[in-house]
Amino acid sequence: MNTAAIRQLIDRARQHEAGSQPLAQFLQAQLERLHPAIRLPAENAGATLNAFVVAYIEQVPDVLDAAAAVAREAGIEAAVGPVLQLAEQFFLQPPALLNGHNGLEGLLDEAYLAHRLVEEVNDRYIGHLGQPLIPLDTTRANLIAHQLIGEPFANQLDEAVHHALAGLLDDASFAQPSVQAYRERLAAPGTVAAWQRWPCLSQQLGVELQLPQER
Repeated sequence: MNTAAIRQLIDRARQHEAGSQPLAQFLQAQLERLHPAIRLPAENAGATLNAFVVAYIEQVPDVLDAAAAVAREAGIEAAVGPVLQLAEQFFLQPPALLNGHNGLEGLLDEAYLAHRLVEEVNDRYIGHLGQPLIPLDTTRANLIAHQLIGEPFANQLDEAVHHALAGLLDDASFAQPSVQAYRERLAAPGTVAAWQRWPCLSQQLGVELQLPQER
């Protein structure tokens, strides 16, 4: 994993943002057309949304490092490593559909790709093992990012994730003894405690998503 290069890319984007602040301008325009399910504090709504997006982007290398460590300790690098490398490539070698997307606003697209990739991996682990690889709740944050990016482009990014995962983490990947052994560790108290530092990102930053079943 070359997450150091991702962090440098994010740092450069933040320095660029400090000048003309294109991300802040983009998000300010989004405030008037946000989906009503996205709840922001009445005061400093723009600043809260900006903090959410920056944290959403900055969390990517931390999540990739954590996932790589989990896979290494569990002996399942062969299954998970290629997927994490894909997420890394989304940042360092973004697909052609992201051409012209620069600064933090552009990195929002790349962060969405990476977070959605991890979410899809988690879904496959849940389907095969009954537990996610990474017990990190990014569903709400990803839904908020999807809405900020806007359709149909966000849907194209989702398709890119599905295409990238084609042929990876198939049934044979989950049949490995190392993966089956890892299932026993997923629910262990130590494993659960290790992930408690990853709260729901949207709730942590004061951005709420009112899902239909919560009405």
